[in-house]
Amino acid sequence: MDNHRKKGIYLLGERPFQLIYSPNIRQQIEQLVEIVAPPLTPLSIEENPVLLEEAEIIFSGWGCPVMTEEFLSHAPNLKAVFYGAGSIRYLVTEYFWQRKIQISTAYKANDIPVSEFTLALIILSLKRYWQHVQAVKDLNRWWGHLTVPGTYKSTVGLISLGMIGRMVAEKLKVLEVNVIGYDPYVSETKARESGVKILGLDDVFRQADVVSLHTPWLPETEGMITGKHLTSMKEGATFINTSRGAIVRENELIAVLEQRPDLFALLDVTWPEPPESDSPLWKLPNVVISPHIAGSMDRECQRNGQYVVDELMRYLAGEPLKYAVTSQEVAIMA
Repeated sequence: MDNHRKKGIYLLGERPFQLIYSPNIRQQIEQLVEIVAPPLTPLSIEENPVLLEEAEIIFSGWGCPVMTEEFLSHAPNLKAVFYGAGSIRYLVTEYFWQRKIQISTAYKANDIPVSEFTLALIILSLKRYWQHVQAVKDLNRWWGHLTVPGTYKSTVGLISLGMIGRMVAEKLKVLEVNVIGYDPYVSETKARESGVKILGLDDVFRQADVVSLHTPWLPETEGMITGKHLTSMKEGATFINTSRGAIVRENELIAVLEQRPDLFALLDVTWPEPPESDSPLWKLPNVVISPHIAGSMDRECQRNGQYVVDELMRYLAGEPLKYAVTSQEVAIMA
C-alpha cells in the first residue's frame, strides 16, 4: 500500500450523507484516508470550490454535483470517485472521462433491495392480493376469494436481464414458477443459467401471470412498452415497474387499465415522477403507486456505504476496482 495517506472529502446531499456514511462507515473510511474538509453539499462546494483543491478522492452519493470541466478545474488532484448509490449517468461528463478519473458505484448494493422488493410484489401479485384488498375495502366486509395464479406452476415474465433482472430470477428459484424473459442482448444459454426461458417481448406479455420491467432508461427504450403489450396480458395479470416510467407509454397504459379493470399495475416509478396532479393514475382502482421506494432506503443505505469502504480498500491496495464503471458501461446504466 502507498505510504502516502490519500486525502478525501465527502460531497453529496446532506440527507444521503447521513444515510450512506453512518458513523461506523465514516470511522472505517477515516482510518484509511485523511478527510480534509467537513462534509460538503453541492451548495457549499459551489460557494467555496477551493475545498476541492486537495482532494484525491471524493466520497459521494445522491446529490453529487455534475462533474463539469469548471467543477473539475478546482480539483486538480482528483484521482477517484466512490459513489455510494446507483447510476452515475447524470454526474459524469466527457471531460471527466478525459481526466481518466476512476469512478466506482455501489449500484449492486442498491440493486439488492430492488430485487427483494420486486420478489415481494410478484408473490403478492400471484395471490391477487391487490384485488382482494380492494374488494374488501369496497364491500366493507369479509368475502370469498378470486381465482389466483398462485406460486405453483404459474408464469413470471422479466423484461431485461441486467443486474436486477438476474437477481430477481435467482430469487424466484425459491418458488415453483416458470420464469420467462425478454432481453435481446442475453443469449438463451446465459439466460438458462438464471432459470429464465428467453422469448419475444410480445410472447412474454401474452404468457405471463406477472410481468416485471427492469429495462434501463435509454433513448432507444423510451416508450418500449406499449398499450398493445398490456392489452395482450392474461385475465387478472399484473404489470410491475420498478425501472423507469419513461419506458412505458403512459397514456396507453392508462387507456388499457381503464378498459381492463381485471389487470393491475404496480408502479414504483412513473413519468413524469410524480404523475401530474390530474393524472388518472391517482384514481384508477387497479393501480398502486409507490413513491420510488424499491431502492436502498434508510438503514439499507449503509450497505451502499460498506461497498464504498470495500472498494476503497481495493483502491488503496492497488487492486482492480470491483464496481468500476467505464465510459462505455455508463451509457447502459438505468
